[in-house]
Amino acid sequence: MAFEKDHQYFKFCSYGFLKNLRFFDPFLFLFFLAKGLSYLEIGTLIAIREVMVYVMEIPAGIIADAFGRRRVMIYAFIAYIVSFSIFYFASDYWIFIISFLFYGFGDAFRQGTHKSMIIDYLRIKGWKDQKTAYYGHTRSWSQIGSAVSSLVAAIIVIVTGDYQSVFLFSTIPYFLNLLMITTYPKELDGAIVQHSGKDLWANFKQVFTDLKVTFKKQEVFKTIGNLSLYTGFYKSVKDYLQPMLETIAVSMPFFLMLQEKQRSAILVGIVFFVIHLTTAFASRSSGRFAKRFRSVAAPMNITLFSGFLFGLIAGIFYSQNWFIAAGAMFVAIYTIENLRKPIGISHLTDNIDHTVLSSSLSFQSLAETLLAAAIAPLIGWIADEWNIGYGLIAVSAFMLVPAFLVRIRK
Repeated sequence: MAFEKDHQYFKFCSYGFLKNLRFFDPFLFLFFLAKGLSYLEIGTLIAIREVMVYVMEIPAGIIADAFGRRRVMIYAFIAYIVSFSIFYFASDYWIFIISFLFYGFGDAFRQGTHKSMIIDYLRIKGWKDQKTAYYGHTRSWSQIGSAVSSLVAAIIVIVTGDYQSVFLFSTIPYFLNLLMITTYPKELDGAIVQHSGKDLWANFKQVFTDLKVTFKKQEVFKTIGNLSLYTGFYKSVKDYLQPMLETIAVSMPFFLMLQEKQRSAILVGIVFFVIHLTTAFASRSSGRFAKRFRSVAAPMNITLFSGFLFGLIAGIFYSQNWFIAAGAMFVAIYTIENLRKPIGISHLTDNIDHTVLSSSLSFQSLAETLLAAAIAPLIGWIADEWNIGYGLIAVSAFMLVPAFLVRIRK
């Protein structure tokens, strides 16, 4: 049965759109570099953010399953708004750490929780067989949000002449999303158990017991590994496109009357707008792409290895100063993440008990978080010692090894 585009469908799409109006995203690395940070320092900041997510990820899912997903989502958006506000005023490495702690808290409480709300809604409506298409539709709106965000962010930088202002403007859509979450139907809170202080620990123990049963399935472990390996890689390398675009913008004989930041903003805004429109199409097409194969094994494995190979080639092009060719490889890396994610999430939820959905999806987010935390400082160190191209080559080549271990069997 095909899903219906009802009020909640548009709320899910609006959530994704507003969530990705992070105006700082296309300029995050450039912001840090402008503050005098090295690539290694930037990598450690990314790792700290991911470790914070790691620390909070499992309890976030448990708390969402035990106390209500809407409340957890509201806390997440409050943490984001605090984080963006600190970034706007900060200029010191150690203050950035505090900001990333709040950001990591928000990520941990949001990621798996909202996915489980969507999957639960499909179960309630009897649309479980439409998971890939439905999740692909909502994810495509996230990418449209990113595309719009890139252009708006570029305008903000051009008008203000600095990168800091994008953080302040990012608080607006996140506040709107916070308000919208309060309008979600009550049944999306999940199976909340009314408890006193005495049975709180017993409730947590029950969730852990359910998770142990769930993760005895080898298919679940394989799918989590396959999904997380690429997403961890993607999170670590995707922002290295920014300094490359800045180099291109500065060397181009256009808009010479503008400052370097403003010239960079024009190119960064346009390129990321195109990238996110491409990834929006990829997300929307993931259902059709998956149907071309007999099982999810083929599309998941093909995209996994292809993504790492594109990273390897991007590194080679980067090290040879073939920046436009390297940029094309980055577009492929972005596209693959958004093509494969809905397929993998759909397959994963097919093998998970819906009563522990938030906790299980949080474990999946946890795995990709650990990988990103490990890779980010490594590629930063290599970029400082040699160049970004060598960092991409080293990390991409290394990731091909564990990729063989997490292949999904037919």
